Amino acid sequence: MTDKNKPQGDTFAALRKEYVQHTLEEGDMLDNPFDQFNRWFDDAVAAGVPHANAMTLASADSRGRPSVRLVLLKGCDHTGFVFFTNYDSRKGEELAQNPHACLHFSWMGMERQVRIEGRVVKTSAAESDAYFASRPLGARHGAIASPQSQVIPDRQTLEQRVAFVAREQGEQATRPAYWGGYRVIPERMEFWQGRESRLHDRLQYRLLPHQGWIMERLAP
Repeated sequence: MTDKNKPQGDTFAALRKEYVQHTLEEGDMLDNPFDQFNRWFDDAVAAGVPHANAMTLASADSRGRPSVRLVLLKGCDHTGFVFFTNYDSRKGEELAQNPHACLHFSWMGMERQVRIEGRVVKTSAAESDAYFASRPLGARHGAIASPQSQVIPDRQTLEQRVAFVAREQGEQATRPAYWGGYRVIPERMEFWQGRESRLHDRLQYRLLPHQGWIMERLAP
């Protein structure tokens, strides 16, 4: 059988590797999951992981139907994980209906993943204003002009909208009310380290009412 006619399943089966770079023991972990995340994030940046701040955001509508996309982490402290977007986008509508989300970081060059689950709140107007003002001018014009997630006739329509905003607002482009930040406030954070024979290390922090964070090992 030629490669052209090779069953696709054979190709998937060939994409197999052993994970042998690191181990993850309870004694390796910091007491606070935010500190542990920052340690791993710094490791990913130092290792040159491309787009280390790219994270998958999963949300669901009021009927529980999920959707997923990549967004960029723009802030992380002990209050949560921050990203910015159009509030009228599909993700914005879903988060308004069901203010809970899951974030996922995939740093597979280091054989690591992080999963974060929690409730979602909007950032303050001041925080959103400050971040919007820090963006390149073209990105600000685009955010104002784009009716994110809405059907548009063609690319030219979008470019015309951007050109109009650029003429009207110039360098003074300010944040529109329909654009801003969200903060995911974790209730559960899992750190995954790939291990040999698929016996991966999975250590989870779980927030208990009136007790704080506890750490648990999950079976792979």
